[in-house]
Amino acid sequence: MSLVARLLTVLALLSTVTAGWAAADQVATVRTQTLPTLQADEPVQDLVTADGRLLAVGSSKTWLLSADGSSWGAPQPRPAGLALLGGPLPEPVETLARLQVAGDNVSYQALPPLPLRLHKAQAATLPDALYVAGLDPQEQPRLYKLPSGEARPAWQVLQAWPEGGEPLALVGQTRALFLTLAGRQLRWAADQGWSSLPAPDAPVMPGSGRPVGQAHVLYLAGQPGQPRQMLSFHTITGSWAVMRSDLPSDARQPAAWKNGLAWLQGAGERGAQSVAGAEVEAGKLMLRWLDWLVIVVYLIAMLGMGLYFYLREKRNSTSDFFVGGRSIPFWAAGVSLYAANTSSISYIAIPAKAFETNWQYLTNNLIAVLGLMFVAVWIVPLLRRLDLMSVFSYLETRFHPAIRMLSSALCILVQLGSRMSVILFLPSLAIATITGIDMVWSILLMGGFTIAYTALGGMKAVVWTDIVQLVVKMGGAVFAIGFVIWHLDGGLSQMMHEAAAAQKTKMFDFSFDLTKATVWGFIFLVLFDVVLTFPKDQVLMQRTLSTKNDRDAGRSIWAFAAIMIPGGFVFYAIGTALYVYYKANPERMNPLLSIDATFPMFIAAELPMGVTGLIIAGIFAAAMATLSSIINSVATLASVDFYEKLVKNPDPKKSVLFAELMTVAAGLIGVGFALLLSRYDIHSLFDVSIELAGLLGGGFAGAYTLGMFTRRANAPGVAIGVGSAILLTTLAWWMKLVHPYFYLAISILLCIVIGYLASLLFPPPRQSLKGLTIYRDD
Repeated sequence: MSLVARLLTVLALLSTVTAGWAAADQVATVRTQTLPTLQADEPVQDLVTADGRLLAVGSSKTWLLSADGSSWGAPQPRPAGLALLGGPLPEPVETLARLQVAGDNVSYQALPPLPLRLHKAQAATLPDALYVAGLDPQEQPRLYKLPSGEARPAWQVLQAWPEGGEPLALVGQTRALFLTLAGRQLRWAADQGWSSLPAPDAPVMPGSGRPVGQAHVLYLAGQPGQPRQMLSFHTITGSWAVMRSDLPSDARQPAAWKNGLAWLQGAGERGAQSVAGAEVEAGKLMLRWLDWLVIVVYLIAMLGMGLYFYLREKRNSTSDFFVGGRSIPFWAAGVSLYAANTSSISYIAIPAKAFETNWQYLTNNLIAVLGLMFVAVWIVPLLRRLDLMSVFSYLETRFHPAIRMLSSALCILVQLGSRMSVILFLPSLAIATITGIDMVWSILLMGGFTIAYTALGGMKAVVWTDIVQLVVKMGGAVFAIGFVIWHLDGGLSQMMHEAAAAQKTKMFDFSFDLTKATVWGFIFLVLFDVVLTFPKDQVLMQRTLSTKNDRDAGRSIWAFAAIMIPGGFVFYAIGTALYVYYKANPERMNPLLSIDATFPMFIAAELPMGVTGLIIAGIFAAAMATLSSIINSVATLASVDFYEKLVKNPDPKKSVLFAELMTVAAGLIGVGFALLLSRYDIHSLFDVSIELAGLLGGGFAGAYTLGMFTRRANAPGVAIGVGSAILLTTLAWWMKLVHPYFYLAISILLCIVIGYLASLLFPPPRQSLKGLTIYRDD
């Protein structure tokens, strides 16, 4: 028996013994509720939802349910001839109206008439437009789109669904439309058109579909005269699950209500009208005593390592604090490079991205390894020979102190606003999902521990804790994949077959579509983000600057590259394993959670006691490894690029004290940004982190290319290039010209081109460039 087989056998035995403890927990439940009885002086035709409020609609009046759900308001007049969005559409439909609720008042915004009168029509919204599907007078299917945000919106005709059929429900979710027909379920996306999906086992009630969370749709279904069911449809795996199967048989006219559905009951005559609803609630998935023990031991160990280096090292200079006295072994620096590069974004957001889409972003890792080879031979040894602590010192030597300070300030902003906030927020999301602890306390807990051991131990604590953290997080990731494989009926072969059938392992897109992440885009990005501008990243460069000499600095990059590809496959494989697992077990999902919470939910709901704690420790490790690196790097920049530049004759001990204080300050600012981020519902934090890094970090990065690869670039030209790049990239972002993955490379390219051309307007550099460029004769 091979080593891998033995390992999987051990993991499976452990899972079999203890899995019942986790599986017994309810991932999500459905709570029914009787709403206030409506006293109506005319028959109630429909229920509709507007601005999160429930309305009952008659032929000439509407009634609004109070915000607290305790009573129905007085009837308000309804304009004649308008079909109201937010619920089932009447027969036929020609002119629609959007309802708006302000306080207890209802208003109506009439929309342009449809190109054709439709019947059996259904409406849905996506962020970009309103969509209406129905049958025209000749029973032909029609799909119309009304773009949002236009001064004079007009309906656009889109390709209708194939083979016709009466629409029962139309829902916008996960950037696509989901159309339910009798015995059929279809998906429409702007870039892919129509595709078929598995159909529900029970007939769906017309107009009952409503999106919930980021990837689920709820439906009311059932045979006439039999108890109704609440079904959930997962838009990513295309799987159906029964949420509840004992709802009233006379339920009719369903509409969205809170996190579920509301409906009318009874015949719908004049007088008292019964209304009820069912709402999805998240189950409580709490950590057990062994999980807490593992997490506490891990946190104490990290704090202990920081205290150990604090007591052992005599930090008499900022060199000891920031670059470990330049005594870090190359292999430790290489492992630390990978640990710092694989943050909670890798541990949570990348599995979520692979779960939702495929392995397309892994292409970047493969291409980046080729770029790192060039960096290891040419770039890193050049900078290591200069004995820098801040990589921005190079920009001062090559150009001007103002270029150094401007670039350093932008880098600090990128690290605190773009990276640290996201990296702190993601694991706090996981912890909140698993333990029920409020997200604010999760952010404070993780940020506090990381600040403490980083401030105590400096760079040596950062590097050596990185190594321990890498072992913890990779061990947990491999176990999660093994757990899924063992619990699939077909094992590894089933996982690979279903993943291949759904193209979940697709990596290469050779199209020239600039709105997508393609191979050409990754090559473009790696060329500018790695090959030409690797020194821009103080977090990574600080490790290479901590090695003994320029040879070891280059070898640390080789070690980093060697780990990158297998490590990347592990994180993307988690997402694929989750896809296959939840496709087979859709009832184990929580419709209310975000897509980024998929892996944390799996950890909490499925894994055995103790292992859950280990993987939570891995999430901590993924975040804390990068957090400590960012905090240490930001403190380095603040101390070396600003304090020691602005203070005359700085005292070494005071410099170290300032560095320690800045470590704490940087950590607290990052915590503040993370708390701000937690207040927003964001679809993919992986995309957000890429977007912010491109907008803020590309401008100054091009300055390194101009400095290392050209002799003609000068300070005025570079300053113009940096400013222009930031402005033009922001304009591209505002106009949504390209995929966010391109922003960083575009910004760098703009800085290089504009900066070089602008340099031609000024005299060439007069100082010696010896040792500052890649050219041997300088």
